[in-house]
Amino acid sequence: MLTFPLTQLPADFRARALRWAAGFAHCAYYEPNDLPYPGGPFRRLLAVADSAPYSPGNLGELPAWLEGGAGSKAPACGFISYEVKDELEALSSTNHSELAWPVLHFFRPLTWLTWEGDQLEIHGETAGVLAAIAATPLPAGPPPAVAAVAPRMPRADYLRAVEAVREDILDGEVYELNLCQEFTADAGQLDPVDLFERLNAASPAPFAGFVRHESHFLLCASPERFVRRTGPELLSQPIKGTIARGTSPEQDEIQRQTLLQDEKERAENLMIVDLVRNDLARVAQTGTVRVPELFGLYPFRHVWQMISSITARLQPSLGVADVLGAAFPMGSMTGAPKIRAMQLIEHYERSRRGLYSGSLGLIWPNGDFDFNVVIRSLQYRQDTGHLSFQVGSAITYDSVPEREYAECLLKARAILEVLGAEVR
Repeated sequence: MLTFPLTQLPADFRARALRWAAGFAHCAYYEPNDLPYPGGPFRRLLAVADSAPYSPGNLGELPAWLEGGAGSKAPACGFISYEVKDELEALSSTNHSELAWPVLHFFRPLTWLTWEGDQLEIHGETAGVLAAIAATPLPAGPPPAVAAVAPRMPRADYLRAVEAVREDILDGEVYELNLCQEFTADAGQLDPVDLFERLNAASPAPFAGFVRHESHFLLCASPERFVRRTGPELLSQPIKGTIARGTSPEQDEIQRQTLLQDEKERAENLMIVDLVRNDLARVAQTGTVRVPELFGLYPFRHVWQMISSITARLQPSLGVADVLGAAFPMGSMTGAPKIRAMQLIEHYERSRRGLYSGSLGLIWPNGDFDFNVVIRSLQYRQDTGHLSFQVGSAITYDSVPEREYAECLLKARAILEVLGAEVR
């Protein structure tokens, strides 16, 4: 391991490091943006590998793959797509997709960088890394804008789907359902690193991340933690409840109070808290599931979010695959009851979600892990030029279709600004 004081590194070091890392076939970057967050944000880490000769192909293979790396000091870096649900339950995914991510993928880095306090640490193969990063050129200017994105589900169809979900709720099929929609563009050759940096600047988030998997890229500005393990302690922090920030301190406080008192938003949040409590109870020591914070309100660049925290103590014999198997996909992106909600999601949505509603995370050799919820994100295929992002909202019987559609566009605002695009 090599260590360097951050004060001795150039101001553009991180920008050059990410661009250097993006030249590898496998790259994962976890960015906390130095934001305060209950329980803390991601730990800043940048990991690269030239190849991943063997990766677990599904959740069932993950424990053996992790055991095969016993003795390694490297974290396992990777992602879980929403379609892992089909392994966990009797479900299927037949909707359209042009993204073609692996269902699940992890790699052990050749080299990884961590930012610890006032120091940079370089682990693994360290020879020549600093020189290679310093020699990495930065682009002279921004890439061309993407003129327009097209919805896979036209606005009128989305509004009809919301009404249909309300009827399902009235019929007792579900209590709540997270309905999402995809926007796409044939964008040609883009600069994924530049797009990520602009997205991160426009919408800094505590669980941001950048992933390269061969020709596939994920550019993520997520505000939401899925689940973390620290020793025996589990922490899950679902977000349910969104409102735009005010344009002045007085208006911002009015917006905050409006969200806090909104019965629909509180009901959404509470239903998902109950779902997460039940999920964690499947792997927790008896009587240890707690809700230390309910309806917490936290400000982000564009929105206020309602965040609750659920904790539990993991049963000693269980590990990451057991926790993921019990809690994935996250309740905040599905609904309640979860299985019926996922069946209806497949029925109403037009696109396979891929990494959207999945998770980006890392697993340390001691068994600790941290995973986000992949939202507020761009997915891009460099080989085809296909660009995609998805947004959604939680539908309850009290939902007003036009308001739900407006919430989707609010969540898409930062992405549209970064792309310089309008919805066609």
